[in-house]
Amino acid sequence: MGYKIAVVGATGNVGREMLNILAERQFPVDEIVALASRRSLGTEVSFGDTTLTTKDLDAFDFTGWDIALFAVGSEATKKYAPKAAATGCVVIDNSSLYRYDADIPLIVPEVNPQAIHGYAKKNIIANPNCSTAQMVVALKPLHDRAKIKRVVVSTYQSVSGSGKDAIDELWNQTKGMYVPGQEVDPKVYPKQIAFNVIPHIDVFMDSGDTKEEWKMVAETKKIVDPSIKVTATCVRVPVFVGHSESVNIETEEFLDEDEARDILREAPGILVVDKREDGGYVTPVECVGDFATFISRIRQDVTVENGLNLWCVSDNLRKGAALNAVQIAELLGREVLKKG
Repeated sequence: MGYKIAVVGATGNVGREMLNILAERQFPVDEIVALASRRSLGTEVSFGDTTLTTKDLDAFDFTGWDIALFAVGSEATKKYAPKAAATGCVVIDNSSLYRYDADIPLIVPEVNPQAIHGYAKKNIIANPNCSTAQMVVALKPLHDRAKIKRVVVSTYQSVSGSGKDAIDELWNQTKGMYVPGQEVDPKVYPKQIAFNVIPHIDVFMDSGDTKEEWKMVAETKKIVDPSIKVTATCVRVPVFVGHSESVNIETEEFLDEDEARDILREAPGILVVDKREDGGYVTPVECVGDFATFISRIRQDVTVENGLNLWCVSDNLRKGAALNAVQIAELLGREVLKKG
């Protein structure tokens, strides 16, 4: 006996990846449906060896379905997620809509699996921001050992985090640099993304931070520990898939870089690739399609009393979105629903 699963937003980058990962990880599915807006109605998507034809989200009845994985924007989520949850179907939402709701758990299964039991208040579970998800996987085991006081993170985020139009913009702008008459002006981004970096992700806030930077602060506190101080600078880079982060960590207790390396090697969801030689680290190109969060460049920061630096890389469409959602579904199945 398995689960009845609905994937909402099945034609988008993350929705398609959810279907791929459900199949790859052999999630115990009895029945699966791909849902999309009416403009995408009838589009075919893959689930393992099976081809699914998308159905109309607006007309769908979630009654009798176990889990709905939502990969649509906040506006659509606001309309449809409560309807699904009201029927008894548990919603796992990838948008930012519910992340900061005190009655809705925000979960990274390697970090705070115990939070799963809070789902019952609203029948909704939130998936964190992609840049937060990979960072907290690295922070948690170090925090357990030496209590993290402060984190300074600079991100190098790929264009896939902005969707298909952003991928196309990078591709076409890059080609246009070499072909006279085919130049492409910025549309998705406020400045050229090809051969450039843009220190601006999401909207600006009154503080001067962008919303993406604020998300990393708020979500790290909710997932790991509210006492951790976090400051972030989030940057869009001309990479198709894979987010990278330079993370500076200050701990209450001294933590030697060798012990930190050993702790991270043993931590769930992490692969340490840290050789002090040419190529002895992971870059976004190598992480694409992988489930792991890769950690490299682990070293002492001698400018503070108890400091560490590390480099963190992950496939943002996987751990940063679809994989984490499926892992939440697996956790929900093991701990609560207990089918399959």
